Order: sequence, then structure tokens, then C-alpha cells
Amino acid sequence: MYIATADVKTYLGISGSGDDALISALVSAAQSAVDAYFRRTFEASADATRYFDAVADVRGRTLMLGDDLCSITSVTNGNGNLVTGYVTEPRNTAPYYALTIKSNVAENWTYSSYPENAITVVGKWAYSTTAPAGIVHLTKWLAAVMYKSKDNVLVAGESGIAAAVDILAGDVPPDIRIIMSSVPRRVVI
Repeated sequence: MYIATADVKTYLGISGSGDDALISALVSAAQSAVDAYFRRTFEASADATRYFDAVADVRGRTLMLGDDLCSITSVTNGNGNLVTGYVTEPRNTAPYYALTIKSNVAENWTYSSYPENAITVVGKWAYSTTAPAGIVHLTKWLAAVMYKSKDNVLVAGESGIAAAVDILAGDVPPDIRIIMSSVPRRVVI
């Protein structure tokens, strides 16, 4: 989680524990809304495994990842070989969106029996291992806004996350808009 229940309580000046469960749920909803708005996950603390198609996800010597990857543990080609001769795209900073096999490496992205799910990448799938400070503040602010409006009735069929995304897309205070403009939304192709 980008923030804890205690962070929102401090932000709102709440000392009692009567609304802790509600605030905890709003923290989760706010984080989900921030992720949905920016089309990315901002924090990963544990490795996860993703599988890629050796044909559909490959452009020449480049494996397109589809999501942000901030830390790589291992890459296994479709033939079972561990891939170590690659560069990340972008080259010098995470999050990565692709892996390119170096030109001096004889191997290409490949598969043994079938291309689907042939390539395995293990790593932390997010923008960063810890959410940027601006995203932490934005999530805290959004959870607080949601708490302050907890007694308002949602539009029929609208979820709390959808309502929170609508808040982010609408009029927000200038300091929040500055934070939002400093973080790029992930482009979905």
C-alpha cells in the first residue's frame, strides 16, 4: 500500500479508531483509483512472474513487456535458456517497457513447442519499488476527500473507485494538479 490508515487519519486530524475500517477501505479504493487514472501500478515490494508470447510480444530482438517493470530478477527464453545479454528500454532508468537482446548475442527470442507463454520474466512489476512522494500525497489526499464525502450517495451503479477516478479527472486543487502533471500516464496501445 502506498499509504497506511494512520497517514490518512493524521492528515484529517482524526485520533479515534471508530472509522479505521472505513478509512482502510478508502485507502485501498484511493490507491486503485490512482492506479486506474495513471494506468500503472506505482509500487511493488515482491517479485512476480509474467509470461510472454515469443511471436506476438516480440518486435525483432525486442520483447515488449506491456506493463512497467522496475526491477528484473530473471529472464528465461522460450527454449529454457536464461537470458543475460539484454538491455532495458529505456536504457538508464526504470520503469522498463521492453527488453532488447544485445546485437553481440547469437540468441533471439524463441520457443520450443509453442510461442504462447514461452518467455518468462520475473521481477517487480510496477513503476518503482516504492511509490513516488507525489503519488503518496495524491493517494492520501484522495482518500481524505473520499472520507469527507462518505455520506454522499453515489450515482446508481457507480463504484467508489469509479467515483474517485472521476474526482481525479475533474477539478482538483492546483497543488494536486501539479503533482498529477509531474507523473506521466502510461500509454496503452
